[in-house]
Amino acid sequence: MSDDIINHPSHYTAGGVECIDAIEAALCKYTDPVDAWLAGQVVKYLWRAPLKGAYRVDVGKAKFYLDRLAARLDAKEKEERENEKN
Repeated sequence: MSDDIINHPSHYTAGGVECIDAIEAALCKYTDPVDAWLAGQVVKYLWRAPLKGAYRVDVGKAKFYLDRLAARLDAKEKEERENEKN
């Protein structure tokens, strides 16, 4: 596949699969759109980390989004527990 920086950038294609297609498949069962977006960012940055030349930076970005997702899930669980008490 040629490097079309807009439609098919090489740093989003690995093993013959484009990152956007993998993300779409991976996130199809998410019900919360913000959770899905955060998870998609994690996949995106991990996917392209070894392909774009900014390995450590992209891994750090993936961690940032994963930490946000984990914090959201923790907050949701806490809210559910508090609601069960009431």
